[in-house]
Parts: sequence; structure tokens; C-alpha cells
Amino acid sequence: MALPKIGLNVMTSPGQRNPIETAIWAEQAGYESVWMTDGGGRMDAFTAAAAVGAQTHRIRIGLSVVPVFTRPAAVFATSAATLSYVAPNRVVLGLGSSSETMIGSWYGVPFEKPLTRVRETVLALKQMLTGEKTTFEGETLFARNFRLGVPLNGAMPIYVAGLRPKMLELAGELADGLVLNLCPAEVLPQVLEHVDTGAKRVGRRVDDIEITSLLNIFVTDDDAAAVSTMNRVALGYYSTGVYNKYLRWMGYESEADQIREGFAERDRAKTESALSEGIVRKLGIIGTKDECLRHLATYRDAGLDTAILGAAAPDEATYQSTIEAFAEAV
Repeated sequence: MALPKIGLNVMTSPGQRNPIETAIWAEQAGYESVWMTDGGGRMDAFTAAAAVGAQTHRIRIGLSVVPVFTRPAAVFATSAATLSYVAPNRVVLGLGSSSETMIGSWYGVPFEKPLTRVRETVLALKQMLTGEKTTFEGETLFARNFRLGVPLNGAMPIYVAGLRPKMLELAGELADGLVLNLCPAEVLPQVLEHVDTGAKRVGRRVDDIEITSLLNIFVTDDDAAAVSTMNRVALGYYSTGVYNKYLRWMGYESEADQIREGFAERDRAKTESALSEGIVRKLGIIGTKDECLRHLATYRDAGLDTAILGAAAPDEATYQSTIEAFAEAV
């Protein structure tokens, strides 16, 4: 049974578990990579990555992902340069637009032209990370006469988070990798077609780009509790405009409409019943260790290179059993 490379999203855990300690454990347990999401009141991804990098030796460290609206491009560049000295050639800089809920509401920053902002951030960063003096003039950002004070120490690949065609094609055109979220294995071929379209614009193919995906996973005997938790996780995303459009694009138009209407009407029952158990099981990986491994293998068969496992467990025992089960698998 062929599996993708297996990484661990250390920012999804119950209670007060320390993500930094979990990342150090993951290296010792054999995981290929650890990944840190940014935003929503969790630990700052750059700071956490630096702490992990200083206390590990082998494991790859991914920022998956940092919203482009929360930092100027020059701050991304200096943070990336710092990490290149803490953990040379081990850090992946993942960037994304996030959602109007997080950016516009939680952070109070206008969520405008997200596709353009991601494109311009990546382009500006590519210039800045060369160490040359950078003058960049875009629609959504500019930087005049910026230069890194220290050269980048090794490689710093840039990955882009994408959901729908235009952002997927942008990742194929400009990025070293793609970060997906809440993407069923059956949708991956459709995703990869768009990535390939973007890649061909610059003489590349989809095979030149690492395809990663955040996956919610539960190794448990209590399927009902896991399905209920996964449903809440999915609804938290699909209630936002960006992800609601993504759900429609995947072919679940009526479900997307019901979620949007349920949230607007503050009708919890209507919202929580929008996704069938079958759909929830496609969005999350639920079951015994062997069942979860077989489900994960379908992602590899569909074209996934790296699975970023988020053990979105409702309790500490399920979380621990999940991360230990996949430590054995790697």
C-alpha cells in the first residue's frame, strides 16, 4: 500500500498541549515534516517554527499557511531569512489569502483582491529573497528600495494555498508547492488539472510542484463522535464565503446553499444537517488505523505527495492514539 509522505499539523490538538513539544516528539517518532497553521488565536507560525527549528535536526518545517494580509512582503522576507539560519534548507514558507472572516472580521484588515494580493506577495518575495535591492509596484502592495540585511542561508521554497481554479493555477505558475484543505481524494484530479494549466504557462508541469493537503484524521473506535467533530470542523470553514464557494465548486451546491442559509438564519439544526455522513467521511479520515491508512492511500493514488495530518480529535486520548498510529506508519 503506497502512502504519501506524512507530516503532522501540530496546531490541531485538544486542551493545552504544546505544539512545539509535539513537533519535537514528531521528529523523534519519524514524521517526515511538521506544519504550523497561522491565525485564529493560535501560536504565531513564524515564532513556533523558529522554536522547533532550534530544537530539531532533521524534520522539515512547514508554515501552512500564513495569510498574506497580515504582514508586509518585507516582513515575510526578513522572517524567512531568519528561519533560514535557524533551520537551513528545512523550512517551507506557505502563503495564502485566508478568508474574509479571519482577515476582515478578526484582524480588521480589508479582504480585497485576494488572488492579486497572493500573486504580488509571491512575486515581491521572490525578488527580495535574492538579496537584491527590490522595488515592487503592484495593485495591492508596494516596496521601494528594500534589501535584506543578510543573505538567505540555503533554499526557502514558497508554497501557495489554493481552493478554486484561479488560485490553483497561480500555484502552478509561481509556487514550489500547493497546500490544499478539506479536499476529498476524488476531487484531486480536478485540482491537479488546474495546477498543470498554470504550470504550463511557465514551461513546467504539475509534477514539478509538491502537492500537499491538510487532512483531518481520527483513529478511533467511536465513529459517531468523530463524524460529529469532523462535521463541526467542516462547517466552521464552509460557513465563510471563500470556502462556501469552494464547496459549490466541488459539486455540493445544495449543501453549500443550506449552510449559508442556516448561518444567516441562525438555525443550528439546518446548518448542522447540511452535510451527509457520507460527505463528512470524504472530508475527514475516520476509523481504525488500518481503515485510515487505506483511505490515506487513495490520496496517494490520486496524486497527493504529502499528507499533513491534523488530528482534530475531540479528546486527548483520541489525539494521542491518532498521532501514534501514524508514527508507526512512517
